[in-house]
Amino acid sequence: MLHWIGVIVCLILALSGLIPVIAAAATFVVIPFHAWINHYKKAAPYLPRVAIVVPAWNEGAVIGASIDRLMKLDYPLEALRIYVVDDASTDDTPDVVRDRAARYPGNVYLFRREQGGQGKAHTLNHGIERILQDDWMEALLIMDADVIYLPDSLRRMTRHLADPDVGAVSAYIREGSSERNYLTKFVGVEYVLSQPAARRAQNVLGAQACLAGGAQLHTRENLLAIGGRIDTSSLAEDTITTFETQLLGKKVVFEPHAHVLAEEPNRVDALWKQRLRWARGNVTVTARYAKVWFRPSRRHHLGGISFGIVWFSLWLLPLIMITSAIGLAGLLFLQDELATNVFRVLWISAALAYLFVLILGSQTDGSTTKHTLGHVILFPGIINMLVMVTALFPPVMLVWLPGLFGWTLSGPTLFVLTLAIYIWIPFSMVVAWLARKAEKTRAGRWLAPALIYLAGYGSLLCAITFDSYLKELAGTEAKWDKTEKVGRVATS
Repeated sequence: MLHWIGVIVCLILALSGLIPVIAAAATFVVIPFHAWINHYKKAAPYLPRVAIVVPAWNEGAVIGASIDRLMKLDYPLEALRIYVVDDASTDDTPDVVRDRAARYPGNVYLFRREQGGQGKAHTLNHGIERILQDDWMEALLIMDADVIYLPDSLRRMTRHLADPDVGAVSAYIREGSSERNYLTKFVGVEYVLSQPAARRAQNVLGAQACLAGGAQLHTRENLLAIGGRIDTSSLAEDTITTFETQLLGKKVVFEPHAHVLAEEPNRVDALWKQRLRWARGNVTVTARYAKVWFRPSRRHHLGGISFGIVWFSLWLLPLIMITSAIGLAGLLFLQDELATNVFRVLWISAALAYLFVLILGSQTDGSTTKHTLGHVILFPGIINMLVMVTALFPPVMLVWLPGLFGWTLSGPTLFVLTLAIYIWIPFSMVVAWLARKAEKTRAGRWLAPALIYLAGYGSLLCAITFDSYLKELAGTEAKWDKTEKVGRVATS
């Protein structure tokens, strides 16, 4: 009796691994419906007076080029004002902005905080408060100092504000580093899957998870409705703003054709700090909106079952990976034949979902996919790909391939190898963590990429999310850790 109870428990744990697989596939299934279920029918040419607020702390290397590009937007200059909020920079940021203010009188303004360091949200609020003191602004664009807006991007965003039911619009932030390496290429693939792909699906489902922090456009009415300021109690102020907008009954629209280029981290340690900040912010969001999850509402779709499943399958993915591996390992010890069948179901499903997501997702940005094709293929990691092949063709990997080298796997050896395969997924997070450590060594230049290629970029993201769990459990103070930018963004 106890044996079978153990088998059932392990089976449930193991099959939990299907949750994120099903959630990802289900999300991407609805993407083609964006051709019919979108907001373009209510969009129209609309050119409101836009105030662009740019938080800046030591952005001297990038802020000048960003302002220059904004002034080249295909948008009436008389309806455009750029407000740079300098957060007590110690470099030449204020001098660069003053130079641009002189070049573009009436369009560029500098607000300086003499005491800064409180984070992006506080800096934004300093500017928003002053911008709202008069009634010139009809729409507010929040952006980052390093991003580059393509000429037609703002016009593509503002057309959605012709619909009074729309409170905010987000653009597609593309990885745009001029000097790409293995990590920025992986980030590029990630952004394709998470923005023009996944956010198209969110448009169809009627609920957006997050406005892009560096490209979010709000109507004046929406900004005032959410309090006239950005939330400062979390590291995920953009997500909270997105949720609050929709909870008040306004629509949030993702515009996939408004492209914004951004410089992204090219080192594991820098990426880790950036995504840890995001992950810890999402902990706050998940807790704050506990009453929203899985509770449908006529005013919004945030509480829908589909949205909740997608949110939690991503947020809890590291735990799901661990519990699924524990379940498989338990089945191996209790009922090895069942373990084999469950393993194959899990990994064949994952392989099919992976192919579906990658093929469909890559079609939403063919240009990026073309230039990062190798990293699209290697996105799950070399060892994960070998595990997929083992699930699809076990004799090839466990019998025929060893036979080519004259090896015959004995019973105990096969058992240990099988166990290693079953627990590889959570162990891959350890390998990704080691890549961060290796990067700081003399061999880091080649060792860190090798470890990421082996473990997979997805495992790196899961390792960062798991680190956020540990930080929250330990009660570690959540600090704003600014992502270093050095002006490597491309100009087109």
